[in-house]
Amino acid sequence: MTTKQIDYCIELARTLNFSRAAENQFVSQPTFSYQIRLLEEEIGFSIFERSGKGASLTPAGAQFVSFLSGMREDLKRAVEQGQNFSAKYKDSITVSLMVRQAIYFLPEAMRLFAQTAPDVQIVPKFQYENGMDSFLKGESDILFTLREHTRQLSNVIVHDLFDSHIYLIAQRDDPLADKNLITECDLYGRTLMVGGGSPNALKAVQHRLISQRSQRSIRMDPL
Repeated sequence: MTTKQIDYCIELARTLNFSRAAENQFVSQPTFSYQIRLLEEEIGFSIFERSGKGASLTPAGAQFVSFLSGMREDLKRAVEQGQNFSAKYKDSITVSLMVRQAIYFLPEAMRLFAQTAPDVQIVPKFQYENGMDSFLKGESDILFTLREHTRQLSNVIVHDLFDSHIYLIAQRDDPLADKNLITECDLYGRTLMVGGGSPNALKAVQHRLISQRSQRSIRMDPL
């Protein structure tokens, strides 16, 4: 099925006249009729009923043409978007990162990058898991991850962006909210909600706290 055949079919469904439809598509009627026949042979059912007065849609043809019209509009928009992209961008970079990282870092990174490379588009690829596999398969150009996860990589450049710390999120009226620095002793006797996929630094804290369970009351609940 070609785009010309699609256009011919849509036009014939609109005019229900082979001569007029061929004229509107700037082709001869024999050529037009031949392409419609090829299309019907390819899909395996009749789109139009022929008569001396012109053509009419079969029930299956009416449904098929409705689908073709929507597909043609989608194709038109895709071409327009591609043209706009081609006019604005010369290249693109795919960045694999977790959604929670993107909320804080991505908007500012994209703003700063656009100042120096306005003709390069950044395409975020949000992956809570398997980001490393995606990067190794070449499905993303840049991987945003912890340094400890890059030790297995070879022939790549690793850039340190910042030093990460462990943060405790508490209610505003919680006494811990008034502290600038939380120690492990501050957490004894409390129930903590800990996010999944904890980095090694957080796991070490978790293990130390859990090991004190027999002496002090503390519970670690995963999210």
